[in-house]
This record gives sequence, C-alpha cells and structure tokens, in this order.
Amino acid sequence: MTDQSASPTAAPAPEPGLDAILLRVGRLNYAWSNTESLLVHLLSGLTGMQSNAAVIVFLSINSTRGRIELVERLAKQLLPQDDKQHQLLDLMARFSRLSALRHRYNHSIWSFQEDGSISTILMRIADRRDRIRMGRKQQLDDDQLAQLDQELEMMSVLNRDIWKFLQLHAYPVE
Repeated sequence: MTDQSASPTAAPAPEPGLDAILLRVGRLNYAWSNTESLLVHLLSGLTGMQSNAAVIVFLSINSTRGRIELVERLAKQLLPQDDKQHQLLDLMARFSRLSALRHRYNHSIWSFQEDGSISTILMRIADRRDRIRMGRKQQLDDDQLAQLDQELEMMSVLNRDIWKFLQLHAYPVE
C-alpha cells in the first residue's frame, strides 16, 4: 500500500481558516447575484414592460449601482409618494449599503501569511481633501468573520423582503 499523502499529485490538505472564508465568499457571491436578479422583476413591475425587455434593460446597465439607481429613479417618477414608494426606496438603500461588503471581498487582493492569517487589501483609491488613501489592509480574524456572517444574514433578509414586496404589489415574477 502506498502513502498518498506523499504523492506529488495528491491534493493539499484543506486549510480550515481559508476554507471558512472561501465558503462565506462563495455564499456572498451567490446571495448577491440572486438578490441583484430581483431588480429585473422590479423594473418590469414599475414600467409594465415584459420580463424579457426588463432583462435587456438590466443587462444593458453594467453596474449594480446603475441598476439600483434606475429602480430608485423609476420609483420616484412613477410611484406616488406613499408607503409603496417608501418601501421600495428603503429596499434599494439597504441593497446599496450592502454593496461595500461585496466590493471588499471581490475587489481586493488577498494576502496569505505563513502563520495562516489572511488579510484583504482593498484596491480602491479614496480621495481626501489633501491626500489620497489606497490599499487599506484588513485582517480577517474571528470578529471580521462574525461581521461577515451578520452581513450575509442581512443579504438573505433583504432578498426575502424584496420577494415580499414583489408579491404584495403583484409584480411579475416569471
């Protein structure tokens, strides 16, 4: 019998910290994509356009921010200033706030240290009055993972709340 752990083709042993982070980032990407796709139904419901036309509009706007802003602007233009408009604008504000989470984990350089610690380095320039800041580094410790878990739960709640809005107001969800 041969020892497969010494085989050069054997897969490396999983690293618990890295696997925990990758699982969360994968969940974040799934939850984000799933929630962002609900904007198609909001576009269709707000404008009355067919779902396939709403998909074309959705895909023609190349950023989440642009898609959220379109839904917000349509809500302000087409809906009366009532609870329905307020609910929809609140949903979009919550979605916008959660975008920082996605950017942090998807638009960063990952730093893996020999001691097993993992950090993200945000690749974004922040202009200040008299200087710029870039490359903000943040270690992913237990507190950061707990915060990520909370924000993932917030994304799940947002998703369910958008679905409730769509159903409550009979927006097309084909």
